[in-house]
Amino acid sequence: MTSLKDRVSSAKADVPTISVADAMKLHGRDDVTFVDVREPPETAQGTIAGAEAIPRGTLEFAVDQTAPSAKAAFADPSKTYVFYCASGGRAALAAQTAKSMGLDDARAMENGFGEWKENGGPTQ
Repeated sequence: MTSLKDRVSSAKADVPTISVADAMKLHGRDDVTFVDVREPPETAQGTIAGAEAIPRGTLEFAVDQTAPSAKAAFADPSKTYVFYCASGGRAALAAQTAKSMGLDDARAMENGFGEWKENGGPTQ
């Protein structure tokens, strides 16, 4: 059996990670979508301004444009997608999944939403 730690390490090796500082430089660009993969009780405490809130457990259904629950935010595979969570683990797994589903520029933001807030990133 593969441990969660091993799966997250594998995901981080498979997709690019991006620091909060670098993610902040991308924020607000039309060709970049931020995706919050935390659960609803977490996102109720705030999220990155303009981010799509898609819990990790429903990501595949949102990304697959043939699924009834597909989200238009994922319709353009040429965009950059920055996934984030509370600390980076779920973001890495989500970015790996998105990449495997055709979103080639899927990135995982390191250190999560807390660091974004601490550094004065825009929130809602």
